[in-house]
Amino acid sequence: MRRSGGKAKWAFGSFALALALPVVAQQAPESLLPPGFGDAPETPAPAPARPAPAPTPGGVPAPALNPATPPDLALLPDEAANAAEEELTPEELAAQKAKYDLPETARRSLDRIGPLTPATRGMEPNAFGNQSGKFLATLMQQTHAPIMSRWAAILLRRALLSAVDTPRDIDGADWVAERAWLLLRMGEADSARLLVQSVDPDRYSPRLYAIAMQTYLASADPAGLCPLSEGALRFSKEPGWDMTRAICPALSGDQGSASGALNQAQRRGVVRGVDYRLAEKLVGTGFNARRSVKIEWDGVDRLTAWRFGLATALNVEIPDALYGTVGTHVRAWEARAPALAPVQRQPAVDIAARLGVFSNAALVDFYSQLAADGDAPTEIADRIDALRTAYTGATVGARIGAMQTWWQDGARPDYVGLIATARAAAALPVAQADARDAANLVAAMMTAGYDRNAARWARALGQINGDGAAQFWGLLAVGAPSPVVDINEGRITSYIGEAGPQKGRMLIAALAGLARLSANDMASLARDNGVNLAANSRWARAIGAAAQRGEKGTVALLAAVGMQGSDWNRLPPEHLYHIVAALHRVGLDPEARMIAAEAITRL
Repeated sequence: MRRSGGKAKWAFGSFALALALPVVAQQAPESLLPPGFGDAPETPAPAPARPAPAPTPGGVPAPALNPATPPDLALLPDEAANAAEEELTPEELAAQKAKYDLPETARRSLDRIGPLTPATRGMEPNAFGNQSGKFLATLMQQTHAPIMSRWAAILLRRALLSAVDTPRDIDGADWVAERAWLLLRMGEADSARLLVQSVDPDRYSPRLYAIAMQTYLASADPAGLCPLSEGALRFSKEPGWDMTRAICPALSGDQGSASGALNQAQRRGVVRGVDYRLAEKLVGTGFNARRSVKIEWDGVDRLTAWRFGLATALNVEIPDALYGTVGTHVRAWEARAPALAPVQRQPAVDIAARLGVFSNAALVDFYSQLAADGDAPTEIADRIDALRTAYTGATVGARIGAMQTWWQDGARPDYVGLIATARAAAALPVAQADARDAANLVAAMMTAGYDRNAARWARALGQINGDGAAQFWGLLAVGAPSPVVDINEGRITSYIGEAGPQKGRMLIAALAGLARLSANDMASLARDNGVNLAANSRWARAIGAAAQRGEKGTVALLAAVGMQGSDWNRLPPEHLYHIVAALHRVGLDPEARMIAAEAITRL
């Protein structure tokens, strides 16, 4: 790759890319919380070196996107990194640093990194206390995401994006890398991108280069790799970085260098098959390109970050069967892909909302855009019309009737439907309603944190009877900012009789964690219903100790560790108790209540 005239070339390259590939806009992460929510009520050590994986017959050995894949991807072997460092003399290292425009005083510190501060709903700098960075990094690496609870994921996202102090025993760039890698596995591609961009490029570690590649591919922005390419190539023999020798000149309009590098990569067998063709097609998007490439997926047996990132950026359709080889977090990446039309992203958007990546506002805005485009299938268009009526209908009855279209029939409403109608439910006046509808209205409000609006409905409790009345009471019992309904052993027993023993155990665990039961009631209800509230596991003792020390970030991370998986039926009520109790103790009571409400909604 020619490096002369770098500034002018990249200025031109940005313009070329604007025509060729939509790039994700840079902005602060969207808050998923309503105004007033939460206010007072009115790396482990480097692994032993191992050889880099050889390119597979399918192409680039980018890591598989299965959330169970160990995060040590062998993308940057330690031997290669050390050798690259040893090859440079002190003078050469100084020359490398001199290439950066920022003066020393303007460079960002690695001692505290993250885009969110307490003023922007971030956590305090000491949110992880004096915990070992290696311990925290190991927890992050071993956490299988997505997280079962949408609200636990929202809280963890906030903790990972906060400008927190870098622990004493981990490199700052590696600390960012582990946080970004967990965000990616949660489906939070844009958030991971913001985080890796919080580090100056000349301070990247080999680990952060590895995660940065995954991040830019997950956000379908291969151009984002270009400013990092030169530094990454000093450390990494990963084929993806090698291919930036061709991709980046093409996006800058230098087709001669791009074609030469692409042909050289083909001769050396750097990538093959669909991976090479995707890179070739991307090179063909630059100015003066004369390449026309057709992408065929025959014989491709899995989806990788490389394949997802390049195909999505190029608006090349990925077969549904390949999405079946990865976790649902990849669909959340797809939901925000700027190159795809809204109608293409619609199934992924619903998944992203369920995971906590999309807020109520983002979900409603998406469907508004889909309606404006006018190309939604009939079934989706009918749902959009119902959503419009839910927010603007002339009467309360019309609005609730429209919401029912999104909630669907049955004792357990569709959770995405509840999220989509949250603000519409919050805007309704307290009115006489069917018990099941009233319960769904409160549940919808809780999905988006409209807890005060939901609490107003306690005034209607005496008028609501029949199927759903117990659920209505239970949601207010755990979700309201302060007790607004009677909470006693008799009411809880009645709830268990209607909702069933499983939900009953969750309710007991939640109320106990929120300290809304007397000691006698808590003991007798737990004993009679088989709920063991003792800290009988290392995890339970760890989250309790972190709460005692006031470490909000550690508690948020351990809460997610305790809610790995996707099946709420497999979550022990004891886990819910320890999570809710720990959050309540460190001052995260709003999140504790929303997780409790989510538990009895989604079972």
